[in-house]
This record gives sequence, structure tokens and C-alpha cells, in this order.
Amino acid sequence: MIFEDFFKAVRQLPDPGFQRVLWTGIGLTIALLAGVTGFFLWLMPNEISIFGWSVPYLSDLLDGLTVAAMVGLSVCLMVPVASLFSSFFLEGVAAAVERRHYPNLPPAAGTSFVDNLREGISFLGLIIIVNILALVVYVLFNVAAPLVFWVVNGILLGREYFFLVAMRRVGRSQAKDLRARHSLEVWAAGVLMAVPLTVPVVNILVPILGAATFTHLYHRLADH
Repeated sequence: MIFEDFFKAVRQLPDPGFQRVLWTGIGLTIALLAGVTGFFLWLMPNEISIFGWSVPYLSDLLDGLTVAAMVGLSVCLMVPVASLFSSFFLEGVAAAVERRHYPNLPPAAGTSFVDNLREGISFLGLIIIVNILALVVYVLFNVAAPLVFWVVNGILLGREYFFLVAMRRVGRSQAKDLRARHSLEVWAAGVLMAVPLTVPVVNILVPILGAATFTHLYHRLADH
């Protein structure tokens, strides 16, 4: 059933509601990373002297190293930052899924921008911290590193996406209760979302596919 939820989400990727959230999230992510890169370049001195002697091209070398470092960092940060921005627009993805697959449902109460911002920042911090801690496990068990990555991020993704999707219809308290009652299935769906995170380019689609997949999962599990 979880795979059916996932493939329904994949088939709806061309939906304008999905595309709007996807490109908005990617655009904001690129703008943020470019802005951070520009800020660090601005901090770099125009001319560098060593013991009073000006060293030609050293400043340009540092600028190049800064850009290269930010590009490398961007590869790591693209997905969590895109997830943060996409969580602001999760309502659009969930609403598009419901319009197509659940047209007889009453309108959702939705979530406020403040709630989405709080949950998005909390999730971003959590996923970065947990994965930093998991690096120790990756080093110790390098052969099993992908499995550890999927298990750890499956827990995080399942926890967050199901909660956000459910909260827009039943509120925070009931969303947490529903997630707890179906924790195993929520985790399994999270693992299914974590697997594409290891595939470059495809991982950019995870925030959209996650929101859509968990919308289907919620409607299967909820007591309407």
C-alpha cells in the first residue's frame, strides 16, 4: 500500500500545484546559497599582504576556494534547505493531491505560516544534527552506511511529513496520536522517502514526493 501511495505521488509530479512548489523551493534554495556565497566573498580582502609584501593573485585564489567550498557545501545542504522551504508550501501539494484523489473531502483547516516555519526550522536543525551524529556510525560501519542513512532519515522524514500532513486536518494533538498509533507504517514510508535522498538530482524531488505520499498515507489511516 505504501508503494501505491508513492507511485500515485510520482504520477502527479506534472501537476501545476506540484511544479509551483518544486521550483519555488529550488529557486529560494539557490538564492539563499548564492547569497551566503556572496557574503563570504564580500568578507574576503581585495588584496593580501604577507610581511608587508603584496601577494598578487592570492586574493583571487581565496575567492576561488571560497566558491568551491560553498558549491561543495551546497551539495550537502540543498536537500534539507529545499525541504525547509518546501514545508512552507506543503499546503499546496496536499491540496493538489486531495483535489485529484479525494474530491469529496471538506476543506482542510490548514496550518499557519508560523506553524510551518516553526516545524520547518525544527526539522532542518534535527536532520542536520542527527546526520552529523550518524557520521560516527557511517565511519565505523562504512559498508552498512547506506542502510544506517535510510533507517535514520526514514525516522526523521516519516515523523515530520506525516505530522505536517495530518496537522492540517486534525490539529497538533490528534496528528501526534495518529502518528504514534501507526508508527511502523509511518517509519516505512519515511524509509521509502530516504532512499531517493542518496540519488543526486532525484533527491530534490523528495520534499514534494514526501508531502504527496504522506497525504495519501494519512487518508488511508485516518478515521474519516
